[in-house]
Amino acid sequence: MKIEHNKVVQFHYRLREQGADTEIENSHSGEPVAYLQGHKNIIRGLEEAMLSREVGDVFTADIEAIYAYGNRVEGSEQRVPIKHLLVKKNSKLKKGMIVSIQTDQGERQATIIKTGKFNVDVDTNHPLAGKNLTFDVEVVDIRDATEEEIAHGHAHGIGGHQH
Repeated sequence: MKIEHNKVVQFHYRLREQGADTEIENSHSGEPVAYLQGHKNIIRGLEEAMLSREVGDVFTADIEAIYAYGNRVEGSEQRVPIKHLLVKKNSKLKKGMIVSIQTDQGERQATIIKTGKFNVDVDTNHPLAGKNLTFDVEVVDIRDATEEEIAHGHAHGIGGHQH
């Protein structure tokens, strides 16, 4: 079975910045990632690179920043009350720390650039914005999506969304 629209795909990956040896993250210590092909559940460039792959395929995909987390947008700094950060209570906030912020559009990642007593200044660009990325991918499983998954626009079950 090949990866195509409305297939649920499970895969493992290793991620690094293009041209670098240092790994940013990987999925190998847990369950594979599951997503619904064609529903923008993963970055555009990786979703396109997955098309027509089969179970057992191992490949490397170089993704330009624009097709990953986008280009950096200068002037994206803003002051946010600490109460809007999704962090553990009494967490020690530091410059450079990646945090999640609750916004009107849902949860969003940001990087702390300055801390204060009640507020933090953050850069709202995604931490990987402006970076060309390399994914080393292993396709683990492909199956037809259920009607419910298609209606919801994402994979359910292990590695996917839990309801």
